[in-house]
Amino acid sequence: MSREFDKNMRQLVSEIAANYRQNSILSEYDSSNLADKVEIIEILQELRQLIFPGFFDRKKLSNSTIEYYIGDLLISIEEKLHRQVKCALLHKSHINNEYSDTYLEEQTNEICLKFFKMLPKIQEYITTDVQATYDGDPAAGDIEQIIFSYPGIFAVSIYRIAHELYKLSVPYIPRIMTEYAHNETGIDIHSGAQIGKYFFIDHGTGVVIGETCIIGENVKIYQGVTLGALSTRGGQNLQGVKRHPTIEDNVTIYSGASILGGDTVIGKNTVIGGNAFITKSVPDYTTVSVKNPELKFKNSKPKEFEQEFILDWVI
Repeated sequence: MSREFDKNMRQLVSEIAANYRQNSILSEYDSSNLADKVEIIEILQELRQLIFPGFFDRKKLSNSTIEYYIGDLLISIEEKLHRQVKCALLHKSHINNEYSDTYLEEQTNEICLKFFKMLPKIQEYITTDVQATYDGDPAAGDIEQIIFSYPGIFAVSIYRIAHELYKLSVPYIPRIMTEYAHNETGIDIHSGAQIGKYFFIDHGTGVVIGETCIIGENVKIYQGVTLGALSTRGGQNLQGVKRHPTIEDNVTIYSGASILGGDTVIGKNTVIGGNAFITKSVPDYTTVSVKNPELKFKNSKPKEFEQEFILDWVI
């Protein structure tokens, strides 16, 4: 430590501490009752082991050992989830002074019980997503490859876990989970979105699905698709308002398309072409495509040979 730094240490400490006290954003610096992101990711990892037995650990399983395996995982997950849900509720109650200690414990127990009862449904939905991915992607060699390596399945499976916690009004944890998947895959699915069975995200990078989006069954979307809000200028006043589109059953949305607005409904069996920008509803059995753009090519030969020409380009 330099003498100059040591000399100014007290003033530096005083100024930073003053910022803590004066700024409400910085004043909540007691992290003892905050949810632990590292343990939440561990919960996700163990839940993926539970949903896909034998894929994400090194244990050799058989019909005679599978129930012990499930039991051990459930005990581990329950201990961690109970701790994290209680921390999240405690922090929320610390802000709003909502819960007594007894009520907090009762709420935590109830949330964990309801969540664990939903695990078979979560597993069922994720299994349909895997099947939709296999059926819809000729590059998929087999089911195992999809489970091990496809970012769409990774992001959607974590979304489905987080969504059940979101429905139980658990603070913080659902968003931590989906942002973990977002960071790993580039796929941003809000835990509040409602997504039906057989959902397939192909490639996936840059996909955004907003909180109030409703998606039916057998929907397929490609990279760069945004299912977003038409405007967020209302800020916090828009909480609880449907801001994102509804996508009905059997819809395909190609890369780069943006579909915006809470009143926008994409009808059943519709195809949305690449780079489309949609803010109004589209009826059932419709194909939407962007008019073929005109591309200008300039010859790179020396000036005396230079020529310009225009070619039609088919998307």
